[in-house]
Amino acid sequence: MTTLLPGAPDRTETTEVIAPAATRIAPTRTGITVIPLRDGVAPAERRALSTVTTSSVFDVVGALAGGAALATLLFGWFAPLTGVVGWLLVAFVSFLLIYTVLASFTSTREEILDRVVTVLLGSAGTILIAALVFVVAFTIIRGSEALPHINFFLQTMETTGPLDPIDSGGIAHAVVGTLIQISIALAITIPLGVTTAVFLNEVGGPFARFVRTVSDAMTALPSIVAGLFVYAAVISLITHQRSGFAASLAITVMMLPIVIRASDVVLRLVPGNLREAAYALGTSRWRTVWHVVLPTSRSGLVTAVILGTARGIGETSPVLLTSGVTAVMNINPFQGPMISLPLQVFTFIKSPEPGMIARGFGTAAVLILLVLLLFVIARTIGGRGPGQLTERQLMHARAESMADVARMSARRATLSPLGHDRGLAVPPEPAPETEDIK
Repeated sequence: MTTLLPGAPDRTETTEVIAPAATRIAPTRTGITVIPLRDGVAPAERRALSTVTTSSVFDVVGALAGGAALATLLFGWFAPLTGVVGWLLVAFVSFLLIYTVLASFTSTREEILDRVVTVLLGSAGTILIAALVFVVAFTIIRGSEALPHINFFLQTMETTGPLDPIDSGGIAHAVVGTLIQISIALAITIPLGVTTAVFLNEVGGPFARFVRTVSDAMTALPSIVAGLFVYAAVISLITHQRSGFAASLAITVMMLPIVIRASDVVLRLVPGNLREAAYALGTSRWRTVWHVVLPTSRSGLVTAVILGTARGIGETSPVLLTSGVTAVMNINPFQGPMISLPLQVFTFIKSPEPGMIARGFGTAAVLILLVLLLFVIARTIGGRGPGQLTERQLMHARAESMADVARMSARRATLSPLGHDRGLAVPPEPAPETEDIK
């Protein structure tokens, strides 16, 4: 093969390309590509399903400009309309109409429908991201007066009053209370929720259908009802005082149906042939669940726990009824009131003092960052898919494989010359080839 060297018209270089028998050499723009063949046939090139053309970009940009101009004319000149939200709504509807008209000039009916639905889905994602960014940015900006002060994270409100400056007091007691309460709630919810989901999928029966119905009904349970239930059943009858443990029980009531329902859906997605293969090898049901079903759905179960944590860590009304309000540090969940971050936000915001309101928004920003940190940790622990092992797990698997090879070799060495051992027949090894002696 002769290749022309760049920058030197008269110089050439001869390169010999040796490809395996089961491959095909295909020229490309950047050089030579060796394509593996399967059954003697080269695989078909993957076709791009979504392409962005210049005309489609111009249609979107033109429709955006036209929608904004039409909304401005309606709000400023032709109609007595006011308000930013109304302007955005009219601009979006106008954008869709103008985009549909522009797409109809160069597209068929099916293509127009596909492009409009694509724009709707993209708009939904954009609105969701914009709302999330707005909430996070607004909270951080309003709490920027309190966040730069280190005392806000290390001190409590024990000796700080409403009129004291921002550089006095903090939310350390609320952070510790939130971590303790959510840890107790997770310690109860994770095993109970996952076990219930396994029971619904692996055992089934009339009672499982009843449990699934109750779990679905508890998903829409108002949070204040959960707080009242724990207050009547635990505080009034047993402890006779508000505590962090009572708040953890109320949070558990709110988290449990979310974890059960999400885990139930995830376990249903595990292919049935994996269970059948495990049963065919003589494995019991619980070992199949422990070694096959749960590892396969690990990432989905982590997502279920994340959803439950997001529901429980931001609850305010059940915590208000069960944990009590305090300004001091309390690390004992079974004795005395223990405040959490959502309840601390509620306590700060209801004050008319600007300093307390700034502390409230700063506490809300810390709560958002704490939830984000918990999500990152959960994703790091359970984010690997089925079959994806860490380096330590790969080393452990290799060591077990070598041990199995040694054990099978030792067993083979103990067989009788006829190859019989406990009814198992092993074919004798073929004799080595030798040259004829003349």
